[in-house]
Amino acid sequence: MRYPDSLPAGGTIGCIAPSFGCNIEPYRSAFDNALKTWQQMGYHTVLGPNCYEGSGIGISNTPEKCGAEVNHFFAEENCDIILSCGGGELMCEVVSYIDFERIARAKAKWYMGFSDNTNLTFLLPTLCDTAAIYGPCAPAFGMREWHPALKDAWGLLSGRITEVHGYPLWEKESLKDEEHPLEPYNVTEEKKLVIYDETGRRIDGEKMSFRGRLIGGCLDCLDTLVGTRFDRVAAFNERYQEDGIIWFMESCDLNPMGIRRALWQLKEAGWFQHVKGFLIGRPLCFGEEFLGLDQYEAVYGVLGEYHVPVVMDVDLGHLPPSMPVISGGMAEVSLDLSGNGTEIGIKYL
Repeated sequence: MRYPDSLPAGGTIGCIAPSFGCNIEPYRSAFDNALKTWQQMGYHTVLGPNCYEGSGIGISNTPEKCGAEVNHFFAEENCDIILSCGGGELMCEVVSYIDFERIARAKAKWYMGFSDNTNLTFLLPTLCDTAAIYGPCAPAFGMREWHPALKDAWGLLSGRITEVHGYPLWEKESLKDEEHPLEPYNVTEEKKLVIYDETGRRIDGEKMSFRGRLIGGCLDCLDTLVGTRFDRVAAFNERYQEDGIIWFMESCDLNPMGIRRALWQLKEAGWFQHVKGFLIGRPLCFGEEFLGLDQYEAVYGVLGEYHVPVVMDVDLGHLPPSMPVISGGMAEVSLDLSGNGTEIGIKYL
């Protein structure tokens, strides 16, 4: 696994839009303020041609032009790291135009984004053996005051930290809109992890840990990639079987039934070979039931058969804040539900 060099002081941040661009509010103002913030911090920025585009369907531009932007920034553009301008809907169509062999030959660069960006943060490690960061997109750094989750993401990119921890509160309803594009996270809900150990016992008031190589992303995207020519998960699992695999997943559009179907599909495709544990983020359908199925049974009803720790309602995904996760990275996950412990920590090895 290739780990890219850290962003140096005064380095160059590249921004591209393989999914949605920052052509409408509140994303445009937030992105502009992020650029201003980085420049005030002493960094340089270079923008791809699609950053302010909105002419595509579910993405910033045509799949061909989005793919060309990705290829150029990874192999040719003089930048130290690459950030995505946003998530979206059809980045899967861009994947067909990305030259992964060329990226694998080029100098490794950190790429960070989440949601639809799973199409890169998942495929970079599985196809190119290059670690990526499942973390905030560029406009998030335009909020007036950075939440600790954003500071953690920047700490990973700049090499200042090697460990992240969960956060005590999360956002159920955002205050960010077209008229308030720079609003910070509106954290009002107390975080409560739901954890099953390898015996299927729901634990509370205890400590536990496990380690392995992290891989995953947005379940909506993962179940689209399964079975395609870009599905090299079996080979990835075999390469890293001695490490063991920790799957991290969260969902956006899927209801509880959709989550269960998607997990069943990945299971039957053999993706969960050599698994050591699962980290499941809060789903966007948090609290919903569908024909009596809730978000917990949707997950554990499929994953319980692996007899490994399953941790749910983790700070991952579309209900912020979200811990930045190194996709492809070796890590130790620690859980502390005793006293005033940090509850969950990820130490990158």
